[in-house]
Amino acid sequence: MAARSVCRAGSAAGRALLWGPRPSAALLTLTRKRGAATYAQTLQNIPETQVTTLENGLRVASEESSQPTCTVGLWIEAGSRYEEPQSNGAAFFVEHMALKGTKKRPGSAFEKEVESLGAHLSGYTSREQTAFYIKALSKDMPKAVELLSDLVQNCALEDSQMEKERGVILQELKEMDSNLAHVTFDYLHATAYQGTSLAHTVEGTTENIKRLTRGDLTSYIDTHFKAPRMVLAAAGGISHRELVDAAKQHFTGAPFTSKGDTVPVLKRCRFTGSEIRARDDALPLAHIALAVEGPGWADPDNVVLNVANAIIGRYDRTFGGGKNQSSKLATLAVEHNLCHSFEPFNTSYSDTGLFGFHFVSDPLSVDDMMFCAQGEWMRLCTSTTESEVTRAKNYLRKAMVAQLDGTTRVCENIGSNLLHYGRRIPLEEWDARISAVDARMVRDVCSKYIYDKCPAIAAVGPIEQLLDYNRIRSAMYWVRL
Repeated sequence: MAARSVCRAGSAAGRALLWGPRPSAALLTLTRKRGAATYAQTLQNIPETQVTTLENGLRVASEESSQPTCTVGLWIEAGSRYEEPQSNGAAFFVEHMALKGTKKRPGSAFEKEVESLGAHLSGYTSREQTAFYIKALSKDMPKAVELLSDLVQNCALEDSQMEKERGVILQELKEMDSNLAHVTFDYLHATAYQGTSLAHTVEGTTENIKRLTRGDLTSYIDTHFKAPRMVLAAAGGISHRELVDAAKQHFTGAPFTSKGDTVPVLKRCRFTGSEIRARDDALPLAHIALAVEGPGWADPDNVVLNVANAIIGRYDRTFGGGKNQSSKLATLAVEHNLCHSFEPFNTSYSDTGLFGFHFVSDPLSVDDMMFCAQGEWMRLCTSTTESEVTRAKNYLRKAMVAQLDGTTRVCENIGSNLLHYGRRIPLEEWDARISAVDARMVRDVCSKYIYDKCPAIAAVGPIEQLLDYNRIRSAMYWVRL
């Protein structure tokens, strides 16, 4: 008895030392209010984005801070959507060549000058955008602007370097073929936007890459690298006035001499409910993507659809939590071993989009996973609850504030926003849009885009168990008695 008393006393003393006294309810309430105020203050205290449009139409935008580094980038409204079928891959080829030297700084001289600054130069190409950006010390911002201007105005396009990069790109294409998720999304675009420019892959076809010439790349640059279609963005410890002065000094070449160059009118890319199946029973896992047509960038429905995707959640077997996750679909996936992973997506373009989900599963679980995923879509359309919406909105707020991490993410946000919306939307405004979403709004918007709509489907791998298109189409609505 004495020993047990000592053990109980020791345990109580240990808990008291470890946890200490419990805080009062008033203190907990004060802490919560203080946390909420800190979040609100964070949104209000974000530095203003300053935008200046030069006489030639180039937009110069920046967010100043006290950081010792900065990111300066050039965002261009050009990508694979602007290509003809015979020139598909030109944008990706140009991106490769632009980073390999200019007429003023041939070959390795360009790379050495970037390295001498201790800077990092990178770029990417998508279906509607091309970007080049440099992360450097704040004091080197004018030099970074000069390098970016040289990169887009004086791309060398040397024959020997082109042949070298041609080989590099062809090797990349081979590697991408083994990335089944990437292949599945390319197939999804090909079937959803068949016969239009959005069906093009960003990287182009192997046949096109083999036969693109210096003249093709020069024509692409001369056509699309125009001042009104560009945004020079910067974030970090820089001065907006100095950024504008540097832009006026260096962005004065042939692509930047006339404001009369306007953005070409894009042809409407119509969505088609259809499917592509690439069955290969030798592969261990099936990749399935299903999507309906979503809204374009500027449509306010995007916020509601992002809340809906946050309700669906995402899952991977490597995640912790198991069946105790808040996502109902994740719980079903764990309990019934439906898939290895799933993730919803909302991919937007200027006038259309793809709203859907992608999952990876064993061959014998394809049908069950598709049934549960489509059932979750129907639930969003009919019985979304306020508690789910509240959780999803908090998730989106966290993701939104994460955009503040680092000058590169802020710079990309500025450049992309100006191309998509014509302005940078403040996070405070995004927060207000998220706060306005309720369960009824989610049900109405999901019904608008999902309920009884013809989906596009892309499937790769051992997909024998995937039901035919009409069966999948019939699960896009519920028959109620």
